[in-house]
Amino acid sequence: MTASPVLPTRAGKDADKYLLPGEDVVLATRRHWAVLIEPTLKFLPVFAVGGFLFLLDPDNAVTSVVGLVVVLGALVYYALRVGEWWMRHFIVTRRRVLLTSGVIVRTVTLLPLRRITDLTWEETFFGQILGYGSFRFESAGQDQALRHITFMPDAKKVYKEVSGLLFSADWGGAASGDDEGNPDPPPPPPPVQRDTAPIPPLPPAP
Repeated sequence: MTASPVLPTRAGKDADKYLLPGEDVVLATRRHWAVLIEPTLKFLPVFAVGGFLFLLDPDNAVTSVVGLVVVLGALVYYALRVGEWWMRHFIVTRRRVLLTSGVIVRTVTLLPLRRITDLTWEETFFGQILGYGSFRFESAGQDQALRHITFMPDAKKVYKEVSGLLFSADWGGAASGDDEGNPDPPPPPPPVQRDTAPIPPLPPAP
């Protein structure tokens, strides 16, 4: 059995809050920094336009106010996206997969490992260059919110860890226990074997 990994501060707080006593964490990670490329590309031109309007004519109250509003709006948008990236964690234990997210309101989505029927690992061209990938979980009976996890860093290592939990009995994850991480109850004792059959009752007297 391997030692529990050292968790990031935020992930450690989530693990202490949402995991059951004795539930071991196999891995915990936030999404790859590449997830911030799109919001950065959206933020920079808007921020530049707002700054231009704000500095265009300091004596013009209209352009100054509009520019300030645009700048503040762009900063709030980008801060929320960065905060969401920082607070969002993918946590895998020997029983469950959890996704914690939310800056103001925390949300925890979980999927028991024993309900996962298939695992697909996807790695795009840019993912191979930057070092991230995506997971697709297929679960029995319902469409889960955890079905598609994108921008996973070091996806090959994470894939091997999760696959080991799902398909190797040495990890002891999905093959036994209930959805809450409790072990299966012990099997009932075998029936007592009698050396001799019971004596049948005597027939009634004539």
